[in-house]
Amino acid sequence: MPESTAPVCSIVGLLDDGWDGLGAAARRRIEAAASLIGAGRTLERIAPHAPSARLLNMDGALTRVPGWIEEAVLEGDAAVVLATGDPLCHGIAGFLIDKLGAARLEVLPATSTLQLAFARLKRSWQEARFVSCHGADADEWQADPRQPGPTPEHGLYRVVRAVAEHPLVACFTSPANSPDRIARALLAAGHGAPGCDEDLRLSVVARLCLDDEAVFAGLSLQEAASRRFPEPNVVVIERTCVGTALFGVDDLDYVQRTPEKGLITKLEARAVALAKLALRADSRVWDIGAGSGSVGLEASRIARHGHVWAIEKNPADAANARTNARRLRASNYSLFEGKAPAGLDAWPDPDAVFIGGSGGELGELITLVLRRLVPGGRLVMNFVTLENLATATSVLAAADTAWEVTMLSAARSQPILEMHRLAAQNPVWIVTTRKEAP
Repeated sequence: MPESTAPVCSIVGLLDDGWDGLGAAARRRIEAAASLIGAGRTLERIAPHAPSARLLNMDGALTRVPGWIEEAVLEGDAAVVLATGDPLCHGIAGFLIDKLGAARLEVLPATSTLQLAFARLKRSWQEARFVSCHGADADEWQADPRQPGPTPEHGLYRVVRAVAEHPLVACFTSPANSPDRIARALLAAGHGAPGCDEDLRLSVVARLCLDDEAVFAGLSLQEAASRRFPEPNVVVIERTCVGTALFGVDDLDYVQRTPEKGLITKLEARAVALAKLALRADSRVWDIGAGSGSVGLEASRIARHGHVWAIEKNPADAANARTNARRLRASNYSLFEGKAPAGLDAWPDPDAVFIGGSGGELGELITLVLRRLVPGGRLVMNFVTLENLATATSVLAAADTAWEVTMLSAARSQPILEMHRLAAQNPVWIVTTRKEAP
């Protein structure tokens, strides 16, 4: 679409004080508008100041807004889009610039409601992470803890992940995705649990710039989860955390099968396997045969902007992995209970795959993974038996895929009388292959 040399539409930001809070330039644009586009509640406030303008309610009709602007242009009329706060901060301006081009639009922002919220809390905001769940009803984060856990498509995913990564988060809400729902999501993801190594506080600033403006500061997640707040509102979340290691979590920090400890990829083998996976911050990872979850959970901490899809067939081990995920607040980790390869067709193509257990389907799994890996993706497999090692290398050779094997033999010190000896761990064969670009 060719761009004209002058803007054809003004996007005006305003707050709930309406006309009184607008500057002179914004008022002139509105008074001259032939088409006034905005949410219903915003149009009601501004319409009396543009009595001759055609009013176009964009509630539920966002995709029609570019067309309405084009219609106004064809008729030679001035169009104004009314937005909340700063239209370029999780607002409509980005959408319209993408559709119509930056040169055709003028943006006249108001102060962002998140900036105002920090002002009410008397808190600096320059280091805050701004996110939004102001959209369709996202539903609860995870009503049943036995379910796999939300994936990146969930409407609260970006909010929960932002809190996991940033000590200060500010969030635009909506009537459905409200502060109490956000608090429940954070609780379900493991934040604020008894004995947790963090302190997390949630503040709500409601009905900004109105006579009944209200501030609810420093609430615990439990307090916020059990009450409703006046609307509209925004949320500020502050987190202080001692935290656990990004990489190299101690074996004993994981809940494991009892009475026998040991269904876990030991730290030494886990470290090498994770290095072989060559994870990026945004990697999509599969963990097949998750066991207690140690490899997948540490992968989720490295791939903090990505996601881990894990599967485990043993119900007791799956329960342990879910507990570990909650203890580590791994909100970018989804654990499915079942026997691979069932269900893997619904997962997105991975950048990296770890196979720690196969349930007797090793050859089929390797063939499937080689087909689904993105170009440049890696498959890493840990084995303690010669038979599985032989199966894996045979399948890879038959697929004409280059591979390498690393044998890891580690020993840990153990006390003996008043001295120490080295106790050998089981040798582990780590098989690595990389999918070449076609």
